[in-house]
Amino acid sequence: MNQSMKKYLKIILLIVVSAIFSPGFTSSKSKNIKEEVKQKMLSATQFMVEKVSVNGGYVWYYLPDYSRRWGEMEAYSTMIWLQHPGTLSMGDLFLDAYHATANEYYFQAAEKAAAAVIWGQSKEGGWNYLIDFAGDRSLKQWYSTIGKNGWRLEEFQHYYGNSTFDDNTSTDAARFLLRLYLEKLSPQYKPALDKAIDFIIESQYPLGGWPQRYPLKHDFNKENHPDYTSYYTFNDEVTWQNISFLIQCYQTLGEERFLDPIMRGMNFYLISQQPTGAWAHQYNMELQPEQARTYEPNALVPKITCQNTLQLLKFFQLTGNQKFLDAVPKAIEWLEKTKLPQNLTENGKYSHPYYIEAETGKSIYVHRRGSNVNSSLYYYDYDPENLIVHSYGKRTIPFETLKQEYSRLKSVDPEKVANDSPILPGIFKGSDTPQQIPFSGSVDVTVIPDSDRVIEILNQLDDQNRWMESHIMISNPYSGNGKKSELTDKYAKTFVGDETDTSPFPDDSEKLYISTEKYIENMRILISFLNLQK
Repeated sequence: MNQSMKKYLKIILLIVVSAIFSPGFTSSKSKNIKEEVKQKMLSATQFMVEKVSVNGGYVWYYLPDYSRRWGEMEAYSTMIWLQHPGTLSMGDLFLDAYHATANEYYFQAAEKAAAAVIWGQSKEGGWNYLIDFAGDRSLKQWYSTIGKNGWRLEEFQHYYGNSTFDDNTSTDAARFLLRLYLEKLSPQYKPALDKAIDFIIESQYPLGGWPQRYPLKHDFNKENHPDYTSYYTFNDEVTWQNISFLIQCYQTLGEERFLDPIMRGMNFYLISQQPTGAWAHQYNMELQPEQARTYEPNALVPKITCQNTLQLLKFFQLTGNQKFLDAVPKAIEWLEKTKLPQNLTENGKYSHPYYIEAETGKSIYVHRRGSNVNSSLYYYDYDPENLIVHSYGKRTIPFETLKQEYSRLKSVDPEKVANDSPILPGIFKGSDTPQQIPFSGSVDVTVIPDSDRVIEILNQLDDQNRWMESHIMISNPYSGNGKKSELTDKYAKTFVGDETDTSPFPDDSEKLYISTEKYIENMRILISFLNLQK
């Protein structure tokens, strides 16, 4: 058979496979596959809801016998985790499945997740990374043992007793409650939602930025560095995620009170931009860049600068205000200057260093010595070798995308760019109420799942209706506090130090674990398949 014939047959095969998985295909085979997908999705979900969850909530990974479990760190059996791929991602996924199948079981699963989230809401209205249903006494014990000994996870070494915006924790929890409320305008979710909204508005500084944690704490300095959690924070998109959530609130709830914090949040990007055009992870109250965790030096950050500059382009499109566009060229110029030399890109894998020293404009790199939280030293210099692996000293940023988008927008008429902005006054032209605005979930609607992948996922569900996963992040069991000893380079490039370090590290064995991440990943593909059938 010649190559032309092979190519022709391959094209015919692709057409046939595409037809089987297309909305217009009505053969019994397609119907059977669709029904099997629904059945397997439901079985897998029933296992997660009825066997795995704790009061409707989840961590990330579990041993098959549930004797150990992990979120970002090891958790007690009474705990759930909020960040992805934990309770909030599971709740969003359930709502996506509900939309795809119209099966009330998924909505009820989302409500169970919401009940767990609301149980863990602080009296001020925010959330911590994790919730312990055994109460504060248990949680404080966890912080004084497992949390305290996570060498590289300094945010868990203290019990703050407040809420965090880090990793979008409080914002995503509020967003999940907003989405659940809008599904059926269920009044039981409105009080917790209002409390969360008030928390986000109350915690905003007058200049427009947000701290990492709130109510403000100043209790825990580290190696003579002030507690960083009250600083103005861009790290992990703290400021943008709060703005984004308030925009969603304005779109769906229609309250004018959201506009002022939205605009102050946008303006804070301009206020905090450095003369060079760059931004840092966080700033003190004098708007000076500051150090946070001991491996996050006082420095300017190309990754944050690129993210913030892309946000300025969004703000220009939302407001039509030229001032946001005018701040972009200086940032682009700085990012151009700070690119890694070709010999340090690791064959094009990275584009920029993680940190730039503000005073000199030089790239600085973080290293570590020691073996545990009580025998440790993070330090930085100009040497690009022997970099820590858990916060690697180089990054790839979408610099070309930034330049292209700026080039496109600078030629657009500012009076027309914001015509469809959801936050500017305008005439309401629709027939639907704002509460009926589609609320995007966790499934990428542009993804067309490969048919072989769908069948593979169905076949991977085991006889207990579990999708298992190997090579996850596990940890040493708590075995006491680390001892002081001579600093060593043995753990300079590892995720974890000695046996007392409770930080997570990858399990290289083939051991299988129950995984919310694997469940979410597979369910998203199957939901995309069902949506395609519509």
